[in-house]
Order: sequence, then structure tokens, then C-alpha cells
Amino acid sequence: MTFPLSRLMSTATATYGVYALANPRHLGDVVDPKHAADYDVLATTYGARDLAISSVGLLGRSEKTVSAAMLIRIACDVSDGLILAARTKDDATRQKVLGVTFGWAALNALALAADRRRARRTA
Repeated sequence: MTFPLSRLMSTATATYGVYALANPRHLGDVVDPKHAADYDVLATTYGARDLAISSVGLLGRSEKTVSAAMLIRIACDVSDGLILAARTKDDATRQKVLGVTFGWAALNALALAADRRRARRTA
């Protein structure tokens, strides 16, 4: 199977998607605990989106398909971070939100870069 690191990250993201669907309050508890319920729909949307993108990353048969899923995943993580950070009430929460979302985007980018490098060497 090609792009093993990207597929591993897709598996991890799918796991988060299931968690977000099962426990949507987790997002609001971090971003704005006083209004945590206001984030339930957003977290549920993230869960469904992450499962869909991850399914493509996991089940895609070509390197182009897996790469596309990873690039979408990275873009979503960055946009999630920017949008959520703008809604946070304090610097500590903002740093946590940006650390998690940008950190996850960076891990996905590193996995994709390593897989692409490996694929070029074996081609």
C-alpha cells in the first residue's frame, strides 16, 4: 500500500471524527466553556467532514487521490484554527486551539512530504 504515513494520519483523523460525533461538546468545552453547547453543531460537522476526508485518504487507490485528501485535510486544519482562534476569549485558549490545529496540519504535511519523497525514490 502506498503513502503509509498519510494513511496512518487519515486513520488518526477518522478516529477524531468518530470522537467528535460521539462527544461534540468537547469542542465548546475548550473554546468557550460558558457557551459550550453553541459549538455542538460545529463539532458534529467537523466529525462528519473528517470521516469523509479520511475515508478518501484511507481507501484511495492512487497517490494522487491520497495526496488530494491530505491537502484538503491540511487546509481544513489551518482554517479551523484561524476560525476558532478568532472566537476564543483568552490568549491561553487561543494558543491551545492554534497549537492543536496547526500542529495537526503540520503532522499531516510532514507525513505527505515523507510519502511523496519515498514514492519519488522508488519510481
